[in-house]
Amino acid sequence: MNLAAQAGVRYSITNPDAYIESNLIGFYNILEACRHHEVEHLVYASSSSVYGSNKKVPYSTDDKVDNPVSLYAATKKSNELMAHAYSKLYNIPSTGLRFFTVYGPAGRPDMAYFGFTNKLREGKTIQIFNYGNCKRDFTFVDDIVEGVVRIMQHAPEKATGEDGLPVPPYKVYNIGNNSPENLLDFVTILQEELIAAKVLPSDYDFDAHKELVPMQPGDVPVTYADTTPLEQDFGFRPSTPLRDGLRAFAQWYAKYYGICR
Repeated sequence: MNLAAQAGVRYSITNPDAYIESNLIGFYNILEACRHHEVEHLVYASSSSVYGSNKKVPYSTDDKVDNPVSLYAATKKSNELMAHAYSKLYNIPSTGLRFFTVYGPAGRPDMAYFGFTNKLREGKTIQIFNYGNCKRDFTFVDDIVEGVVRIMQHAPEKATGEDGLPVPPYKVYNIGNNSPENLLDFVTILQEELIAAKVLPSDYDFDAHKELVPMQPGDVPVTYADTTPLEQDFGFRPSTPLRDGLRAFAQWYAKYYGICR
């Protein structure tokens, strides 16, 4: 199971070297380790970013994804291509997982919901991109874990083609909530749950601490996962409601940082 990578769209614009070193060279080393140690099943993290600015929604793993809009997305698509090559050449079963905007307790501090929380708590202004007209398929971390555990136990089957060579034992799945949420709705629910968890005071003036700004380079207006193959092959579909997930995050945040009002 390889979840290691340099993540994030915006950071890839200012620090591209980190993505080449970690996501390309690092992943190549993972593949080489699998080749030399007869690994039964390689499962690795891809990203919904590979879909770029696809107009068709929901995003399907059958869609063409040859037009990335960030270096980060390009490196994750490269991971899928590299894994496919190794699956073909060395008959290594591999499964790539395209995660959709993962959130929840103990998350990455650079993710929007975590950064928003830190700034709101400090009385700073948060920036909401594309004037709030973005939609994201927010996926709760417990659903991600459930999907990963189910998938890692079932490697793609090995087979031989008509040419006598291996048919690549290779799969890619979306793991997303299959329910895009508007960014403004997301931050409103986040604020309400932060107040309920006493991270923010009950009279917090949210409107005074938000700024609607244009889209940032590398961002896309919507992400939306088609999880049909995941449901068909593993009988699982992420379904945690956004409010439940943000409530769990807010309660964890209050406990982790020792906040009490």
